[in-house]
Amino acid sequence: MTASGIGDGGDAPCKIGVIYPQIELPTDPGTVRAYVRKVEELGYRHIEVYDHVLGADPAVHTGWKGPYDVDTTFHEPLVFYGFLAAISQLELVTGIVIAPQRQTALLAKQAAEVDILSEGRFRLGIGAGWNAVEYQALAQDFSTRGRRQEEQIVLLRRLWTERSVTHEGTFDTIVGAGLAPLPIQRPIPIWIGGQSPAAYRRIGRLADGWFPRVEPGPELDEALAIIATAAAEAGRDSSAIGMGARVRQGAGGTAELVRDARRWRDAGATHVSVDTMGSGLPGLDGHLDALAKAGEALQLGSDD
Repeated sequence: MTASGIGDGGDAPCKIGVIYPQIELPTDPGTVRAYVRKVEELGYRHIEVYDHVLGADPAVHTGWKGPYDVDTTFHEPLVFYGFLAAISQLELVTGIVIAPQRQTALLAKQAAEVDILSEGRFRLGIGAGWNAVEYQALAQDFSTRGRRQEEQIVLLRRLWTERSVTHEGTFDTIVGAGLAPLPIQRPIPIWIGGQSPAAYRRIGRLADGWFPRVEPGPELDEALAIIATAAAEAGRDSSAIGMGARVRQGAGGTAELVRDARRWRDAGATHVSVDTMGSGLPGLDGHLDALAKAGEALQLGSDD
């Protein structure tokens, strides 16, 4: 580590990427292309994007308290990454796709296609979600989303690695069918987002990595302990489970961002994503200027 950053050389403890600020940028392809190419030029390693298929209308859903609504813009992650695969060498990360509200076989097919087009640079982050309105619109049961996610993880991996799959589960049935072509990564890494003991146990049993929603300190230590216990009970090594954190970079400078990135590195994070949303930045140029300052402070491309 250097005096002013955590570095991002080949042997760096954290790989540094970005969160695409889709709720604050224009949605046209030119903006997407300009953002991604500049991010790659600055030395970031991956790009992370969130998922929502539908937003709720607060005028209809009285007392709506969600962070997003019907007017919040979201790209569809897997289609979005099909476009990015053609113009970028960044690792593509969903952080997260709400898997239980999607058809499992279709999700497996779309993820395999992104992995093929990106030449194996895809990481599928999934979560259970929080928006019951969205689940209803997609004809899925909000109350069973955690249990369905567990079954989906097993089935996704089978679909990515087996020519023909027969699966008779609680939520999905497949009889003698499979994907062609299979993905490059067999299986594609599955990361989980969540903030509950149940989610932490699921991460320990099943995930290749996870996205914490707590800060370094007692809450993170408690989560890591639950994950480690669940991993051990499943015969897994918890030290092999990746951890992808988020740090904020806005108009106010980089000192706090570097401090937070260091804290995450010291807590064992394998990946850190810089989030520029919610800082009042002026359009595309504002977000890219903030990322340039963050990249300089984190010394992207430097050796430790």
